[in-house]
Amino acid sequence: KLQTNKVKHVVPLFDYIHSLDSIKLAEKISSEQKKYNKSLKIFIQINIGNEIQKNGIEPTDLNKFYNFCTEKLNLNIVGLMCIPPQQGSVRSFFSQMAKLNNSLGLNELSMGMSSDYLDAVELGSTFIRVGSKIFGNRN
Repeated sequence: KLQTNKVKHVVPLFDYIHSLDSIKLAEKISSEQKKYNKSLKIFIQINIGNEIQKNGIEPTDLNKFYNFCTEKLNLNIVGLMCIPPQQGSVRSFFSQMAKLNNSLGLNELSMGMSSDYLDAVELGSTFIRVGSKIFGNRN
């Protein structure tokens, strides 16, 4: 999760943010981008499993949030991102994400980790996170 107090450090250093999950964070990113005359590529984090312990925009709120970010804040939203629940079919969640992404006409989709990246790529992911496949399991 990107905290709003860290945005001022992130904007000058990075080209992408994969975890936009609130209006407050969107407003802070917009404000900081103006200071640096920079346009980051941003993924909206979706709480695809409606899990209370996870951050992200609810799928039913996506269109309103996306329109606010692009029209009011002029953010460069390039895609959606999710971390699916551990229970249930990841393929089902990834398929839902692909449909949401396509409904907005977005080109990028960030989903899939070391344990499920093959399914994610098959279902349209363009960005994957494979940390434990590279660095080993966390202790």
